[in-house]
Amino acid sequence: MSNGSAQNGATSASAQPSVDSRSAKDGTRVVGLDPWLEPFAPALRSRYASYLKWVDTINRTEGGIEKFAQGYKQYGLQVDPKTQAVTYREWAAGAVQASLIGDFNGWDHEKNPMKRNEFGMWECLVPPKEGGVCAIPHNSKVKISMTTPSGERIDRLPAWINRVVQDLSVSPLYDAVFWNPPASQRYTPKHPRPPKPQGIKIYEAHVGIATPEQRVGTYTEFTRNVLPRIKELGYNAIQLMAIQEHAYYASFGYQVTSFFAPSSRYGTPDELKELIDTAHGMGITVLLDIVHSHACKNVLDGLNMFDGTDHLYFHEGGKGRHDLWDSRLFNYGHHEVLRFLLSNCRYWLDEFGFDGFRFDGVTSMLYVHHGIGTGFSGGYHEYFGDQVDNEAVNYLQLANDLIHRLYPQTAITIAEDVSGMPALCRPVAEGGVGFDYRLSMAVPDMWIKLLKEKRDEDWDFGNICFTLTNRRHLENSIAYAESHDQALVGDKTIAFWLMDKEMYTNMSDMTDRTPIIDRGLALHKMIRFLTHALGGEGYLNFIGNEFGHPEWLDFPREGNSNSFLHARRQFNLVDDKLLRYKYLYDWDGAMNQLEAQYKWLSAPQAYISLKHESDRVIVFERGNLLFIFNFHATNSYTDYRIGTAWPGEYSIALDSDEARFGGHARVDHSTKFFSSPMEWNGRPNFLQVYLPTRTAIVLKH
Repeated sequence: MSNGSAQNGATSASAQPSVDSRSAKDGTRVVGLDPWLEPFAPALRSRYASYLKWVDTINRTEGGIEKFAQGYKQYGLQVDPKTQAVTYREWAAGAVQASLIGDFNGWDHEKNPMKRNEFGMWECLVPPKEGGVCAIPHNSKVKISMTTPSGERIDRLPAWINRVVQDLSVSPLYDAVFWNPPASQRYTPKHPRPPKPQGIKIYEAHVGIATPEQRVGTYTEFTRNVLPRIKELGYNAIQLMAIQEHAYYASFGYQVTSFFAPSSRYGTPDELKELIDTAHGMGITVLLDIVHSHACKNVLDGLNMFDGTDHLYFHEGGKGRHDLWDSRLFNYGHHEVLRFLLSNCRYWLDEFGFDGFRFDGVTSMLYVHHGIGTGFSGGYHEYFGDQVDNEAVNYLQLANDLIHRLYPQTAITIAEDVSGMPALCRPVAEGGVGFDYRLSMAVPDMWIKLLKEKRDEDWDFGNICFTLTNRRHLENSIAYAESHDQALVGDKTIAFWLMDKEMYTNMSDMTDRTPIIDRGLALHKMIRFLTHALGGEGYLNFIGNEFGHPEWLDFPREGNSNSFLHARRQFNLVDDKLLRYKYLYDWDGAMNQLEAQYKWLSAPQAYISLKHESDRVIVFERGNLLFIFNFHATNSYTDYRIGTAWPGEYSIALDSDEARFGGHARVDHSTKFFSSPMEWNGRPNFLQVYLPTRTAIVLKH
């Protein structure tokens, strides 16, 4: 679903609110930034009032949101460090009896019964053994056993469990284990959190596929083998997918079963902590791709039907089921659900050192229709009214407030939203939802559509520039040409759309370069660079695409005979210096390094001076640089006149046609360019440059 016009670019400068909202404290301050919101001021006030009501309730009953979000220290299995006694607490309002069972008590339902309070909270104490030894052995299996009003006995994994393991040789079901390693085996962080990056450049990664071998990769391998590559390429943030435990590997981590358990497929919790801390030591921010938009429908190793009812954590009946995802939907209006989800946010920040989150499926959360069968036109009426799930909006406001309150200097939140909801990325105090960035989801859709459906000569550069710049004024966006979504089975990477089967035979420097490979290398660099420089206030790359990874992603499943062939990243391709993948890798690093120097991602939006359809040329200014793209397949231009804001002498800062990037070295880098004081393309000066075919050039002055 494209969000095209739904992004609602810069608001009209002539539109002014009839009432000055700039100092409003009722959730309407955003109207002062976007006058088109004025007709919806009552809706903004209403949702902000309900947010404040939750804040007041949490303050009165829980001692504030920061304490409320420490539920992970109260619920689940808690060890007293002095006595080694274990207290187990669980919310299971539908149960009439409950007990803790496990290896430690021979799975005896009578030995450790739990007591219930009036709110449906169950609790039991497991005293230590003689000599002050914890009665529940480290890494031993546990469950909660409950009895429903009908007399049925049900066994479940504890909802707050922080370690679950799977033995596929026995069963696909997960087992909960009591994780209490000795102090000598616990990882202690060594590095401070890096400051919030300006000009965020994100490396989206999945630990399990981050190996060229046909198996599941590990946290330790990622730390050793992948982090140095990310640092070398100049990315200042990592976004880790599929960390929250998920029973089905092929779900890509989006069918979460245990929200507080880091996936055991990749190793231990302490190995994940070491990965994050090592990244921090490199100055890299680490974000978690967090899934709070829905939950896996699994019963025996998930939250579904936890206490025998379908409405403990979720909405009852059809309202609690996502028709497309075949999953359960949270009841964001329930006090205990908020405790669970807000505590989950704080848990990953405090216990593991994550610096923030990419919230998955935000569109599904924001609307009661979940975006299913809905095309967003950008009309503001679509963002307010009965179709909006204000309870979910309030949860996201609370979550963003909590996250930024806890770590104001380092925390970052990103929304995956296709709808273009206004004020999603404005502070909560202004009446916004509080995210720092939204993903520009229309951009990759545009590139894939062009590559699938259009000949090069039919590309519409006006539409390309519109899509790349059509973002909400004063709300930050993350641009990307492709993410994990575009690589999934049924689609393929941009490199494979460009070069297809020739990547199997013609990517060696020992072979002649074919027209398809030549075009593919050139356009891969240009597409990614144009997106980087023009598309947002941040940039994202999916693991492996920096060097033009071939083919697509397909996780092991029954339909492919559980093969790992396409569930890996073939870093061996870029490490082989006889192959042409190295050129794309080096170009990716050069883009990031130039951005780090000139900081265009944190500069104002670009000024586009030229979109010439027949010449296939785009020219724009951003971050004190002059960007020139010639997409023409056959026409190189001598003394091509370029308008510019800045008078003086220019030189080449970056050139995609350089030999080190797999180009033809047609541009003389010793050349100096001098502007002339005559208006051209709406700019007060012009200069003349040589533009080879399918080349991007950046000039500095």
